[in-house]
Amino acid sequence: MIELLIQIVLLIVGFAILIKGSDIFVSGSSNIATILKIPTLIVGLTIVAFGTSAPEAAVSISSSIQGSNALAVSNVIGSNIFNILGIIGICALLKELKLGENVLNKDMPFLLIVSLLVVGFILLSWDLTRIEGIVLLILIIGYTAHLVYTSKKSKGADFVEKPKFGIGRSIVYVVVGLAAIILGAQLVVNSSSYIAMACGMSETLVGLTIVAIGTSLPELVTSLTALKRDENQLVIGNVIGSNIFNILFVLGLSSTITPIPVNSNMIVDLGLMIIVTILCLIFGKTQSKFDRKEGIILLGLFILYMAFVIFRN
Repeated sequence: MIELLIQIVLLIVGFAILIKGSDIFVSGSSNIATILKIPTLIVGLTIVAFGTSAPEAAVSISSSIQGSNALAVSNVIGSNIFNILGIIGICALLKELKLGENVLNKDMPFLLIVSLLVVGFILLSWDLTRIEGIVLLILIIGYTAHLVYTSKKSKGADFVEKPKFGIGRSIVYVVVGLAAIILGAQLVVNSSSYIAMACGMSETLVGLTIVAIGTSLPELVTSLTALKRDENQLVIGNVIGSNIFNILFVLGLSSTITPIPVNSNMIVDLGLMIIVTILCLIFGKTQSKFDRKEGIILLGLFILYMAFVIFRN
């Protein structure tokens, strides 16, 4: 009992280090982007999205190295579902979110395409192989390069605010933030695996709930902060970019390290992730925005999904 309590405390401490580490990482990275005059939407889709997804990456990669493949996959699926249903739902409930043309016509469809691609890979052999992982990594490199290239070509783009500090301090923030993320991830993986076994919970359940929501807290905090500053493009860019990063980089690198076998429950969860992504695209396309009514629907669906996952396992 005492050991279980210690592991719960370590899990909370791990999440705290993850969140603070990602916050420091995003601050440094965003400041570098500001110095380089990269537009707000591109910052949201790349640096902020990748930075806030660093906890998912650290947890899934650590899990893959340790052989906990179920945790690696379920963490990504759960995080992506929470990002759309939970984060967009909460933000849309608080304030109407208007969508730009690029997000609607390029980034959201691209997220759906890569989600379908991963499902297709898995259905071929019921696992995610090293070769397929390498393909996913090539795609994230190409996607990021395309965003940077198009941002440099755009004229009159919406640029982020003035730099808060210099390039040297920014680099220190990035390094310290990454170190904290790695340490926090290690604590989360070890403690959550122990808790799962002690309580008779499956790794999949832990990954889809506790770990997925915990590692998505940086996205939630970042999106709420952006919403407060009326930076809607950063909110949507953060969520869509994080989901793309989770699929292409996190699953790509995890499966490159160790091929990931997939069970029937994971296929169901992947299918639900596809449905949620399609729903997000439909809501966005209808009026080029997410309003309060759609926010309520998304949050309601997230509660139903959590209930389904808990009762199934």
